[in-house]
Amino acid sequence: MRDLGVGFGYLLKGQRWAARHGKQYGFGLLPGLITLVLYAAALVALAVWGEDLVSWATPFADDWSSPWQGLFRGFLTAVLFALGLLMAVLTFTAVTLLIGQPFYENLSEKVDRDVSPDGTAPESGLPLWRELWVSARDSLRILVRAAVWAVLLFALGLLPFVGQTAVPVLGVFVTGFFLTEELAAVAFQRRGVELRARLTLLRSRKTLVWGFGTPLGLAFLVPFVAVFLMPGAVAGATLLARDLLGEEMTDGESTPEEENVTP
Repeated sequence: MRDLGVGFGYLLKGQRWAARHGKQYGFGLLPGLITLVLYAAALVALAVWGEDLVSWATPFADDWSSPWQGLFRGFLTAVLFALGLLMAVLTFTAVTLLIGQPFYENLSEKVDRDVSPDGTAPESGLPLWRELWVSARDSLRILVRAAVWAVLLFALGLLPFVGQTAVPVLGVFVTGFFLTEELAAVAFQRRGVELRARLTLLRSRKTLVWGFGTPLGLAFLVPFVAVFLMPGAVAGATLLARDLLGEEMTDGESTPEEENVTP
């Protein structure tokens, strides 16, 4: 259980780091704002036309008497929107990181230099186009895994009692795990750690991952919060990645005047 507190501690340390480095924080907000606008439009569309989609998908209920038809389709509409919200949370990080790759790479490198005893940061040595390709490819693989979980949770959500109790809790932990993977991928990719190896590392210390990702996932459910937490989340995930890899860390108290913000 100690790892839960350690993971949550990395989340707080990342936010404190971002607060001390205003320029990196400011640049890190831009990709999140762009992604937020896109996702808000998609969720509004789902809220407006979700009921029509459910009605189209359940023609067998057309002849049901009132109130059963309304209750059944209303429940499915609510579940569909909840599924869309879950997928938005799961994919928000991946899309934001892809849009803001240069900014978050720079931010993560700065964190590494701040906490590294020798003041250095690992570098991938890859050109930007290659880094973007690797990030997009790995993000797609993670999103496929997340989508499988989302479909499974959607199906379980139809079960009486279980769907209203255990499934939401399980969904929070699943979201926390995949959020952490996406955020830590920035630091892992610079070290040449492949996706399969990353997942093995994360699974080896699930409580550490949940301590970091679960409260972050809950916070991301609040509108606009994800945008403001993203820079600090990347910083905290960099610290978590160093921990998983057994890399030594110092406190890292560099001042904003020492920043280098060139992407």
